[in-house]
Amino acid sequence: MRTPLCEEFGIEYPIFAFTPSEHVAAAVSRAGGLGVLGCVRFNDTDELEKTLSWLDDNTDGKPYGVDIVMPMKIPTEGNSIDLGALIPDEHKAFVDQTLLKLGVPPLPEGEGREGVLGWLHSVARSHLDVALQHRPVLIANALGSPPVDVIEKCHEHGIKVAALAGAAKHALSHVSNGVDIIIAQGYEAGGHTGEIASMVLTPDIVDAVGPDVPVLGAGGIGSGRQIAASLALGAQGVWTGSIWLGTEEYKNLASNDAWETAFTRATSSDTVRTRIYTGKPARLLKTKWTEAWAEEDAPAPLPMPLQNLLVADAHNRINAAHDPDVISMPIGQIVGRMNEVRPVAEVIADLVAEFDETVRRLDTLR
Repeated sequence: MRTPLCEEFGIEYPIFAFTPSEHVAAAVSRAGGLGVLGCVRFNDTDELEKTLSWLDDNTDGKPYGVDIVMPMKIPTEGNSIDLGALIPDEHKAFVDQTLLKLGVPPLPEGEGREGVLGWLHSVARSHLDVALQHRPVLIANALGSPPVDVIEKCHEHGIKVAALAGAAKHALSHVSNGVDIIIAQGYEAGGHTGEIASMVLTPDIVDAVGPDVPVLGAGGIGSGRQIAASLALGAQGVWTGSIWLGTEEYKNLASNDAWETAFTRATSSDTVRTRIYTGKPARLLKTKWTEAWAEEDAPAPLPMPLQNLLVADAHNRINAAHDPDVISMPIGQIVGRMNEVRPVAEVIADLVAEFDETVRRLDTLR
């Protein structure tokens, strides 16, 4: 399983793994893929600095990447207190009433954390500044093309830039801005995603950007067969995410039996694409929490970053409640195949083995 991206990044397999866990990212890189640390959860740049230093020391010298969330258009700025004043009282009341209805208890005094500020342009830039002091080989942007000056700064440091795209026209715009790699994120994907499925999106983008721009297939990839399919559609590698939630290493970030129960029993039909997590369309596990927001009397989700600030405390309470029927979890339709918790190295080995088996089987059809 070797493509030009393997030579470009010094990796054994063109498997790119987005994850908020540095332990998962490091394990993927050590196993021959490219672990990509999601930085949006870091409100404190000192915490990100320590985490990237840990990655530097725990990848056995192997490469890794980081993922930031930086829209081209600069959104409303401010700290969580300033922005909190922009949240309507009816939205706050709805959240409080819904948590009460679902039996989610309050947190003990002093527990919890403030809303994620990584959605803010200024915070994302601070993440970039910290990352450039370390050794990532790739900066990926979850909201498409970052501003041109950010791309140029990455290139000055010898770092490639990748951007997610949900349509061919978005990919062409990214390339014109100087983005090096396009991540064709299909409808099946967890988290922020568009409306076109991977089977259609990947070749659309591959054909649109041409042979000189590498494309990573993303959305619904959790097996070697699916990697083979993505490469057959013209991708040079795959961008994976949801499958790493079901690994032993992820427990270092979020050890929650309710999460494991929820995703191991879910089918591929048990997700929903909604704006209730961040204010932009994102695929989540379907639970009583998502269903409450779909009711007729529910308010419309707020724009980014207000929606995440609105539900931040609710997420803290939901996670602490350990109720698999209520959790709020970004996850893709591949959840239907996530039936057990395994070490990262075992997942990588299975992906590669099934890819090899699939290619051999296809070879017999000629």
